[in-house]
Amino acid sequence: GWDELVFATGSLPFLPLLPGITLPHVFAFRTLADVEGILAIDGPAVVIGGGILGVEAAAALRRHGDSVTLLHRGNWLMEQQTDAFAGEQLQILLAERGIGCVMESRIAAIDERQVLLEDGRAFAASRVVLATGVQPNKGLAERSGLACGRGILVDRRLATAQPGVSALGECCEIDGQTWGLVAPCLRQAEVLADRLCAIPGEDFSWQDSGTRLKVTGIELFSAGALRADEQDDVYTSWDPLDRHYRRLLLRDGKLRGVLLLGDCSSAAPLTALLGAHAPAPAEWLFNPSSTMQPRAAGQTTMTKPVLVLVGHGMVGHHFLEQCVSRDLHQQYRIVVFCEERYAAYDRVHLTEYFAGRSAESLSLVEGDFFAQHGIELRLSESVASIDREARVVRDAFGHETHWDKLVLAMGSYPFVPPVPGHNLEGCFVYRTLDDLDQIAARAATARRGVVIGGGLLGLEAANALKQLGLETHVVEFAPNLMAVQLDNGGAAMLREKISQLGVGVHTSKATTEIVRNEQGLQLNFADGSSLATDMLVFSAGIRPQDALARSGGLSVGERGGICIDNQCRTSDPDVLAIGECALWDNKIYGLVAPGYQMARAAAATLAGEAGSFSGADMSTKLKLLGVDVASFGDAQGRTPGCQSYQWTHGPQQIYKKIVVSADGKNLLGGVLVGDASDYATLLQMMLNGMALPKHPESLILPALEGSAPKALGVAALPDGAQICSCHNVSKGDICQAVSGGAGDMAAIKSCTKAATGCGGCSALVKQVMEYQLAGQGVEVKKDICEHFPWSRQEIYHLVRVNHIRTFEQLIARYGHGHGCEVCKPLVASVLASCWNEYLLKPAHLPLQDTNDRYFANIQKDGTYSVVPRMAAGEVTPDGLIAIGQIAKRYQLYSKVTGGQRIDLFGARLEQLPAIWRELAEAGFETGHAYGKSLRTVKSCVGSTWCRYGVQDSTGLAVTLEHRYKGLRAPHKIKMAVSGCTRECAEAQGKDIGVIATEKGWNLYVCGNGGMKPRHADLFASDLDEATLIRSIDRLLMFYIRTADRLQRTSTWMDNLEGGVDYLREVILEDSLGIGEELEQEMVRVVESYQCEWQTTLNDPQRLALFRSYVNSDEPDESVQRQTLRGQPQLAAFAAQGEPALPSRPWQAICDLDAIPQQAGIGARLGERQIALFRFGDQVYALDNLEPGSEANVLSRGLLGDAGGEPIVISPLYKQRIRLRDGRQCDGGEQAVRAWPVKVENGKVWVGNQQLLARAEAS
Repeated sequence: GWDELVFATGSLPFLPLLPGITLPHVFAFRTLADVEGILAIDGPAVVIGGGILGVEAAAALRRHGDSVTLLHRGNWLMEQQTDAFAGEQLQILLAERGIGCVMESRIAAIDERQVLLEDGRAFAASRVVLATGVQPNKGLAERSGLACGRGILVDRRLATAQPGVSALGECCEIDGQTWGLVAPCLRQAEVLADRLCAIPGEDFSWQDSGTRLKVTGIELFSAGALRADEQDDVYTSWDPLDRHYRRLLLRDGKLRGVLLLGDCSSAAPLTALLGAHAPAPAEWLFNPSSTMQPRAAGQTTMTKPVLVLVGHGMVGHHFLEQCVSRDLHQQYRIVVFCEERYAAYDRVHLTEYFAGRSAESLSLVEGDFFAQHGIELRLSESVASIDREARVVRDAFGHETHWDKLVLAMGSYPFVPPVPGHNLEGCFVYRTLDDLDQIAARAATARRGVVIGGGLLGLEAANALKQLGLETHVVEFAPNLMAVQLDNGGAAMLREKISQLGVGVHTSKATTEIVRNEQGLQLNFADGSSLATDMLVFSAGIRPQDALARSGGLSVGERGGICIDNQCRTSDPDVLAIGECALWDNKIYGLVAPGYQMARAAAATLAGEAGSFSGADMSTKLKLLGVDVASFGDAQGRTPGCQSYQWTHGPQQIYKKIVVSADGKNLLGGVLVGDASDYATLLQMMLNGMALPKHPESLILPALEGSAPKALGVAALPDGAQICSCHNVSKGDICQAVSGGAGDMAAIKSCTKAATGCGGCSALVKQVMEYQLAGQGVEVKKDICEHFPWSRQEIYHLVRVNHIRTFEQLIARYGHGHGCEVCKPLVASVLASCWNEYLLKPAHLPLQDTNDRYFANIQKDGTYSVVPRMAAGEVTPDGLIAIGQIAKRYQLYSKVTGGQRIDLFGARLEQLPAIWRELAEAGFETGHAYGKSLRTVKSCVGSTWCRYGVQDSTGLAVTLEHRYKGLRAPHKIKMAVSGCTRECAEAQGKDIGVIATEKGWNLYVCGNGGMKPRHADLFASDLDEATLIRSIDRLLMFYIRTADRLQRTSTWMDNLEGGVDYLREVILEDSLGIGEELEQEMVRVVESYQCEWQTTLNDPQRLALFRSYVNSDEPDESVQRQTLRGQPQLAAFAAQGEPALPSRPWQAICDLDAIPQQAGIGARLGERQIALFRFGDQVYALDNLEPGSEANVLSRGLLGDAGGEPIVISPLYKQRIRLRDGRQCDGGEQAVRAWPVKVENGKVWVGNQQLLARAEAS
């Protein structure tokens, strides 16, 4: 008998009445038994039904490695959740994953081997999966006499018309609606339980929270209404590059429907807006939040214990990764509370946000991490209290979440000294991305910024203010900067170096109050002095975020911090704490590496594994305001009886100190400022207790020429030596990875995670990798220059994998110094190959050699040549006339080039914009004759005109040139297309050559003319046009990925192990599995093409750079012409004495902002031509005449450094000249005169008395 009867019979698969539906290889997709039956049979599978269930079933089978065809009656996939466009795009995405989709399929029958359609088509099928929908399982209820419609009829309290009988879940029907998703059914269970227990509660109601497709690599989300009425407004956007589609439906001005494909990061906020039925503000519709707030994937298992993580910073996310690696996400339902609107991001490189790095690129969350592992992330939700007795946490709205295990990873909060006025407008802290957004907004209208705090975080904040272009000051209470990490000598050297960078340093300053006045803010100090500023950033240290633990009655330290044991357990064994909020042995660890160690220990504790946290090394190496700083061990020399060795190089501003034990046998610690290249070796010697040499001072003294290395290097390290403390990677782990095939840094990072945390171990990781490679007989690649310990190929992967967008980001993370004529153009080329951004963006301009900076080829007299594009040599009569008129108007020498186009010589710098404006109006675009990029695609006339031609070679050449124009590469690329085997276009002497055949096209690769001719190799024969282009796409992108600096394809091929046969395997057979990836990279480049001159002509700020002198419109008097053979030619310039200098001691030249950052510009000092250079915060002035030439072009050279010495590299002959005195870089003869410079109130002044060269430091 029963007192209460509940029907929860669920649903049954809907099986269409088809011949063969009962065959044993035909399955529904509903139960575990169905899945086991499907997987028990091998061979091709056919899925019938293109709804969400069918798509997910097809994807699951394809991931299993099976051949899959999906048949659907409708016009597009998932018609209930998509529109026609999204459905078509989904079909394309599935096809790319090997799933064939056939729309409007009318099935006639199923037999033992195939599925037959009514139109006669047949599809092989060893098993057939029916995913044609479900229907409520109401049979038993109907036979029992209960009222049924589509399902068992119940009211909103889940009661049927029969007393004592209820129904819930997929079998029930409420107000004409049935429910096929888990979430509403769980809500029904809660309502029914309340009613049966006589607990007052609300009736069942359900707000659509949307449907998310669960297919790896395909993000699709829809919620609300998708079918529009006449009065509805529908807004769509489509990004063809990234294939992101957004469709929003508005009714009466309110959001009623959401469809997202590709980028679903805005699903949560848009769904919340949909549920609130509030007017839809434009910022949500057109600039939705980039953050993701996914819900737990799959069905919620009510029997799983709940693990709640409070805090989702770097340590919190590492803890989640450790949980997943131990399968704890299978044992627990994991819920994560994140107070910020962003998921975990890289705080170590937070300053790079101001250098152009996006929040997305800083994110630590890879792909669909949360959905894939069934972890629920609650963004913008903070926990207000812990109830340990009830085992719940309460959020700010009072909502409760039960937990069985609780992990606290709230981190820390910035310490703001309780100074009167600390909360005035214009005062900020430096901690989160939102903080940085507020700082940047304020900096836009500010001139000066002050940072309170001279420690690690304070100097990071100062660097941020400098990157924002502010006059920057640092105020520190202690006598020294970085008082915790540095001794007096190191702190003094650091102060000197950053002061020279233009940062004001104020130590021993106790701020008594902050007041507002008419000019802004003013800091008043205890010594009676004051400092005015427009904005103030507090970065004076951190405090553990332990308020939540205090409210929950957990033990905390006297000075803060949640007390933990070696297993990271708090005073409540079911509550753990990790990271900066945790207190171990009365110590708070403020670095990421110890936090990661705690995360690993906590995950091990929850998994029942042996693992503990027993303290961590707090050594650190970083770059502060461009200065290398490292501190390790007992840097202050506090160990009783210890001895210290110090070495200072005054001219180069380098300070090194080591502390050794009393017996001189063990290294105890050290400080390095200005040069931290020895850090990795010294740290390992200390950590591993390695024996010191007889003379320990040799470890920090510079090695004499011909002397032995200072230390034994990585070979002496034991296999157990910890190389990466962030991810606990040992030397043995790295060696094992190399032995397993990881041959470069990208592969090492991928398989070990070494060097992916703070990055401080990168150099040592590379040394261990090279040591192991050398031991295996593998030749180790060479560094590109002194600034980057990487090959060009490694630079490319660092940029691509880490989404690095600027040179400053790259050198800050993976290099040192300021760059040179080798690495700057190389990185510029790599950035262009990866992201194809405008070359004259402020972040990219300083990297461009003069040709790329001015989009023209510099000539020996400092003028430029102009080459408009003539694809395949085609040009209209009107185009020829326009070029002729322009050449006459500007007195340009004209010549037909070997690449079938016209070159115009002799354009002065300031004439280039006017010339190109006229060319653009005549329909021409840049020909990229100046860049390491595609030059031309030469062609014969082919079958269009020639009696021997077998294919339209000109048409194909036009197609190829327009496809690959602007593609940046390690070196220039030349192509040709011949219409027959007579080979009039000389295709076999080009990087890419194409020769027509009767059946298609023969492809030749890696040919070369010039100094070392190389006949191209026949790569493939009789290709159709689509296959030809796909093969060229792959080959060019593979060349860009793997070639060395300034390496033509011919040399690349000659140095490629396996030669052309290996290249065929990679390109034609896709042996590396990267073919599709290479094609997509080329598509992104093609779709992001821009004519650089057209972009420049539309940007007045960029046009301002095209002038010879910043303070004069006079033309360069040294550019002279004579007529020869009816055309203007170069003429010698006879100088008439020394140009006059101004009579006054100082001449105002220009505003500081008129000089591009990290670059130069020409100017007039009286009548003398000079070059002004802006190097960091310093401005230098030299003569503008390049030594050994007659061209006033030195201002157009690249800036960089050699061994820390600021230099300019001349544009014509690449001479290295010191900025400070005009000498040759090696300290030799005077190359050019140097002139004194001062900057006052944003105005640059130059003196009329040249600087006298100072003697070299001895």
